[in-house]
Amino acid sequence: MSFLREKMHDALTTETMRRRHLRRVLEIEDQVYPKPWTHRTFVSELQHMKNGDRYYLVAYVGDTMVGYGGLMFSGDDAHVTNIAVDPSWQGRGVATEIMLDLALLSHDRGCEAMTLEVRDSNVAAQQLYRRFGFVPAGVRRRYYENKDDAIIMWAHGVNTPEFLERIKLIESRRPS
Repeated sequence: MSFLREKMHDALTTETMRRRHLRRVLEIEDQVYPKPWTHRTFVSELQHMKNGDRYYLVAYVGDTMVGYGGLMFSGDDAHVTNIAVDPSWQGRGVATEIMLDLALLSHDRGCEAMTLEVRDSNVAAQQLYRRFGFVPAGVRRRYYENKDDAIIMWAHGVNTPEFLERIKLIESRRPS
């Protein structure tokens, strides 16, 4: 599906998250979040996938899981619940690939909008989301660990041809 060169010759691929992935997902979760989700939380989220109101994926380079992401569907909206990339793989386009899959799924499901919260200090993530058409819409004070603020971001028109063109443009600009 992707590019990513350095330590690999394998393309980045994604697949639907399953319980068998949780050990590695939790390892990444523990590395990137001060207050990581628990095994129980992920199991609950995977149960919701059966109802069609959640979707989680994992990203691999070869046999190495390098990240994961998820969506929660509510009415005509898709909420990005999380995107996490192993720190040793950050800055190589993994989050972009995960976001491409999540955005395309949201479009294909006919969602009108996507939303997410991002830590106010996470400028790299904010830049990624802006590329996908997200704009700040508010702030949740002390949202993270009851100390850091979250910026609420929205992308509207997800179900439009213009949004799909934006996705195709991002895909076309990946390094080969």
